[in-house]
Amino acid sequence: MSAAAIPRGNGSEMERGRRAFGNYVWGVLAYNIACVAWGVFVRAGKYGDGCGSHWPLCDGDHTPLMGDMARWVEMSHRVSTALIGLLVIAQLIWAMRLFPQGHLVRAASAGTLFFTLLEGAIGAALVKFGLVVMNDSAARAGVMAFHVISTFFLLSCLYVAARAADGLPAIRWKGQGVVAGILGMGLFGIGMLGVSGAISALGNQLRPTDYVLEAAMNPATFWMVRLQPTHPLIAASLGLYLVLAAGLLIHLRPDPAVRRAAYWMVGLYAAQCLLGLLNIFLKAPIPMQMAHLVLADINFISLVAVSLVAFGAHIERVEHRPAPVGTELAAPLTGRAKLNAYVALTKPRVISLLLFTTLTAMVAAAGGWPGTWLFLAVGVAGYMSAGAANAINMVIDRDIDLFMTRTARRPTVTQSISSRHALVFALTLAFASFALLWSAANLLSAMLALSGLVFYVVVYTLLLKRRTWHNIVIGGAAGAFPPLVGWAAVANELPPLALYLFAIIFVWTPVHFWALALMLKDEYAGADVPMLPVVKGEEATVRWIGFYTAVTVLFTFAPLLFPHVGWIYGLTAAVLNILLVRKYIGLVRQIDRPHASGLFHFSMLYLAILFLVLAIDRSVGWV
Repeated sequence: MSAAAIPRGNGSEMERGRRAFGNYVWGVLAYNIACVAWGVFVRAGKYGDGCGSHWPLCDGDHTPLMGDMARWVEMSHRVSTALIGLLVIAQLIWAMRLFPQGHLVRAASAGTLFFTLLEGAIGAALVKFGLVVMNDSAARAGVMAFHVISTFFLLSCLYVAARAADGLPAIRWKGQGVVAGILGMGLFGIGMLGVSGAISALGNQLRPTDYVLEAAMNPATFWMVRLQPTHPLIAASLGLYLVLAAGLLIHLRPDPAVRRAAYWMVGLYAAQCLLGLLNIFLKAPIPMQMAHLVLADINFISLVAVSLVAFGAHIERVEHRPAPVGTELAAPLTGRAKLNAYVALTKPRVISLLLFTTLTAMVAAAGGWPGTWLFLAVGVAGYMSAGAANAINMVIDRDIDLFMTRTARRPTVTQSISSRHALVFALTLAFASFALLWSAANLLSAMLALSGLVFYVVVYTLLLKRRTWHNIVIGGAAGAFPPLVGWAAVANELPPLALYLFAIIFVWTPVHFWALALMLKDEYAGADVPMLPVVKGEEATVRWIGFYTAVTVLFTFAPLLFPHVGWIYGLTAAVLNILLVRKYIGLVRQIDRPHASGLFHFSMLYLAILFLVLAIDRSVGWV
């Protein structure tokens, strides 16, 4: 350690020095955010050519679009950002004197200076090459996108320096495994959202229109305008991922600090989405654009904050309940046995019905065959998305799966596949599914598939399953997303009939699942899972099944109100509903395993035939 790096004075003086340094860096961070907001004003107000092509001084010929006002605005921006350079140089010198070699504050302060210089170079490039005001080149879009990413990293370095100066738990950079991957993908996602936002804002500035959706459908429309509708869908998809990430991080690092940071991250992102919707509604006035970009920077910082506490958390998920006597861990698997174990993680039998509703919804949406490539791509992607959700469910529920005969031999229970590898596998499937749906179909279908995954993992598995007997009523919505995915993949929209298909599965699910729960009542009780038969008893469960049977019957006739759904579907629905009611009456008369099993298995056939006949009827109706 060099002499300059050794703080002089007693401990209290050192503490005061570090506190003063931390306050200074927080101030620099706030000043940088203010400069970001002012930079938005310069761009959106079209003042970027106030000094012509002269940089860094404003002392040459210029042709400002807005007259002398542009010169003053542009020059104020240059002066304010130049001051950042002086502030961060002072920060680095102070950090070198106050903190020992290898301290995180030093590294973060050096990173701050690097990205400050990079930001200056980007600003110079924008001016020197005329990438300002009404320039509509791809080069300008690319430089501005890079500008957003650079700003994210600059502000994050300042945040890390300030937090490290205030004191952080010891951070473990190695061995973070899945947690590092989850956080890394989140940071990448926010970065890409920032890029799409920069291009969307630039397109709105260069080619403003009140009819973005209509303009985006026209191939002759300026390319930045055509991309504008993509930004909200990317934002929604990223929001879903951040909810999933927050849930998994809280599960894997059950530290109160991680929980608080994850809640802040999700809350700030929700605020950003609301602000974005308001921006669209108000036609993106300049003050709203300024607030939107500032909050985008804060979103990125919030995920960095989660990363710091997650990497420093010393409370990790452990199994608090011992395995039952006689439970043995499996030997490591190889070859075909290992492949079969990974396939088992996806629960193929459970997925089959979900996938069938996806594919039949595609045929119904197309009014015929949707195309072989699209059909196969959506089928594969749908399987991967549902399989990812099931694999994550197995990891989270490993402790209760130990106590149920039906689940005690799952790969995550026996650890023939470790929880870490199962999570990596699941997240890989999820990302691959999203990419395949986006490329083969459209972003809407990819977002809907991700919605189903997040709803199943976060809402059902993490939030409801172990807390309330209403778990399957609310959480069952996850299984209703597949027909929306199939319909959107074909039509790139969700008309009312598609939403009714969602509703049919939503109200059908309690009938289907509570029949299974009656069969497994004792196992759920042994695992302390508050399923309806465990909490309310068998007779109450049968009454609730009756209620949802009646609702299902009513909902299945609603599609007859829509065009191209006729007598084929109506007659089949009537027959199926008569049989469903008969199965239910049999259960009422004798509440036992055979009658519950009969209702459970028929309910699967019921839904499959219903969707198949709807697809056939829609296809005939289009002829």
